[in-house]
Amino acid sequence: MNSVLGRRTRILAATTATAGLLLVAGCSSDGGDGGTAKGVPVVKAGKLTTCTHLPYPPFQSEKNGKYEGFDVSLIDLVAKDLGVKQTIVDTPFENFKTGAFLNSGQCDLAAAGMTITEERKKNVDFSDPYFDATQAVLVDKKSGIESLADVKAKGKKLGAQAQTTGEEYAKKQGFDPVSFESSDAVINGLRTGQVQAVVIDYPVVQGWLKDKATADAFKVVDNLNTGEQYGFTVKKGNTKLVDAINKAIKDAKADGTYKKLYEKWIGPYDASAATASPSAS
Repeated sequence: MNSVLGRRTRILAATTATAGLLLVAGCSSDGGDGGTAKGVPVVKAGKLTTCTHLPYPPFQSEKNGKYEGFDVSLIDLVAKDLGVKQTIVDTPFENFKTGAFLNSGQCDLAAAGMTITEERKKNVDFSDPYFDATQAVLVDKKSGIESLADVKAKGKKLGAQAQTTGEEYAKKQGFDPVSFESSDAVINGLRTGQVQAVVIDYPVVQGWLKDKATADAFKVVDNLNTGEQYGFTVKKGNTKLVDAINKAIKDAKADGTYKKLYEKWIGPYDASAATASPSAS
């Protein structure tokens, strides 16, 4: 996932699409801004505050004033377990890698389709993996490109989302990709001819191709297995919240909820996503 530099931070306090959760008696507060939810410390009493970066469908996006997606739905499960309601804060992605908004107490966790990496683990603690991700190469059907190697061989321009693992992968393959600030900007760059191919998370491409006009104009020519896994992040040392997140993920996989959410937001269920091994601590 990516960053948008200098983007104005917006507090998205509206109820998430799947939240609709009432506060229950398991949540107590010290009367100030902070509090606890069934023993888990929270930065805002009665709420589980999530930092994300919008839009990044199918993981998080805004529709008709509500916030929805695979990440949103999974964190709603955590909030439900804790007896609170999820609220969302839209923030630049680069802050997730440093843990800035977690350390400042603005958010309890970050949910942003974020790949688990050793570098990021230096600044934040990750949950267990909740999604196995691959990178897709999407091209203009008129470009004559049939593979990632073709992009270079035919002198075409490759685009990627800034500060993502997709961009890093492209650079490691010897490309100098055009960087775009958001996933929306990536697809717009392809549509307007700024680039003839893009490399980005495959689930994002799946979402784009649900639109007939997009499917008519573009096609996937490569699916790159980079070994990526997504995780949610918390402030380093916040083991109680990590445990709560991991429990919600485990329970959702056990009772079929994960499969239902996967099919709703991602597409045909990939069983490997449910058997991902926990990340190394």
